[in-house]
Amino acid sequence: MNDNIKRIDPRRPFIITADGLKRITLGEVGNGVVLDFAHGGHKEATKPRRTTAPATRALLVAAHTDRGALDDHARQALAAAALLADDATEVVLIAFGEFKDDAAALGADRFIELPAFDRRNYAPDEEVRALTACVSAFTPAHVFMPDNATGDGDLGRRYAARADASIATQVVELDHAHVASYAHAGRAFASRALPDVVLLAANAVDAKLPFVGAGEALSADGIVPAAKVSAYVDLGIEEMDAAQVALEEADFIVSAGNGVSDIAAFETLAATLGAAIGASRVAVDDGKFTRDKQIGATGKTVEASVYIAFGISGAVQHLQGIKDCRHVIAVNLDASAPIAKRANLTIVADTQETIRALTDAAAAARASRANGASIVQSAPVAEGVAA
Repeated sequence: MNDNIKRIDPRRPFIITADGLKRITLGEVGNGVVLDFAHGGHKEATKPRRTTAPATRALLVAAHTDRGALDDHARQALAAAALLADDATEVVLIAFGEFKDDAAALGADRFIELPAFDRRNYAPDEEVRALTACVSAFTPAHVFMPDNATGDGDLGRRYAARADASIATQVVELDHAHVASYAHAGRAFASRALPDVVLLAANAVDAKLPFVGAGEALSADGIVPAAKVSAYVDLGIEEMDAAQVALEEADFIVSAGNGVSDIAAFETLAATLGAAIGASRVAVDDGKFTRDKQIGATGKTVEASVYIAFGISGAVQHLQGIKDCRHVIAVNLDASAPIAKRANLTIVADTQETIRALTDAAAAARASRANGASIVQSAPVAEGVAA
């Protein structure tokens, strides 16, 4: 047997012929993936610019950021505008809050970052003033926003009321000519011509784009007026024990399966991380957790930004309950467990050892942060004494 025989790599780049057949062709770029022979792996092919023609009109997208990034719903609203834009139309993003995302990759041609606004702070009148100023500056044909409960849906409705603009909410279908929303308890569609303001329902558009935008950053100076004192008094966010948060509302969940034997250590980890607690059906049936903690088709469906599954194999029913989670991390000794196919990251390790290590690391990080804060707070005092 000749060990030097070269075998065909089935993952080589391919193209789709006019007859719909897949053809593997060396040197061709197909489906956005190209084989990197020099490094023995794959890398994303460079996507083309959507347009390089001079812009004569604009579509505007406004959304709040979360820790410097747009969430999936906001990315879908931006993708909707990019997909509807023609060669002579630019897509302008107004990011309320700090923005560290790749605007070009998300489909934006130009963007403005408004770090003074934060989704955790309530100043709707100032946000409406800022959005109104941006609309006046770019005179967009339409404004696209995610219809959510974290500020964007409220802002879109307030702007439409103040500007006397036409609006469509919870839009689940759209094209160049019309938008549609569910009516009569989802048994019918209500449609109309594309309005001034489009508030998109979640998952109405695929956020993955076959092209990129120009991604040009613009200064808000001269466009957004200086902030005034808000007429609203923000009383802040009331902190509560993460364990008391309903799983359907939790943004960070740690979940235990049959592979978790030390429940006390698991609960300590959840408290240290500030995460809500979930469980698999097997763990609930064994009496380790109450029924309200069960996640899956016969339990709760969750939409957490981060979901860590400890010792959960990933039955179909459980995977159905976490299908809308943004980042799934699985800790399991079995690398071929079904949940590994759904997970964004799989840690092949002993569950109990991983729980202990994460608890120690999280506790150390919190202690370090607390020490850093105390040093920063004491610095001005020391400087004053020295003076």
